[in-house]
Amino acid sequence: MTTTYELAEVNIARLKAPLDSPQLKDFVEALDPVNATADAADGFVWRLQSDSGNATDIPVLGDEWLIINMSMWRDTNALTAFMYQGRHREMLARRREWFERLEEAFTALWWVRAGHRPTVAEAEERLLHLRAHGPTDYAFTLRTSFPPGEARPVGGG
Repeated sequence: MTTTYELAEVNIARLKAPLDSPQLKDFVEALDPVNATADAADGFVWRLQSDSGNATDIPVLGDEWLIINMSMWRDTNALTAFMYQGRHREMLARRREWFERLEEAFTALWWVRAGHRPTVAEAEERLLHLRAHGPTDYAFTLRTSFPPGEARPVGGG
């Protein structure tokens, strides 16, 4: 029997101002349209969201200024196609207006069995693993990706 895998993606950002501030108005107003574009994208599987329809109010890494985005995709090609086209590309071009520059890794990818929906704790673990060990099959980047399959943390069981 063949196991099918899906690509999990998490990225975090540290806000420069509160979400309800004039400085973040354009970002907040773009959230729903960008999420709708993601939801309809080829290869999109799932995204983390609270009752608000997005994930901006879900705590991550114990830092109230960090926001999280987590989604699932068919593969790295589907994620890349969404990230660098249309509305999301426009948002990426303006990210320095809204978010502080993070020196450490703020995006991590990993493969999960089809149907699994990762938790925020799982995403935090993968991101921290990437920061500590660099890209491995347990947590990687688009630039240094790995094929689908089971993976264990470096030094882990």
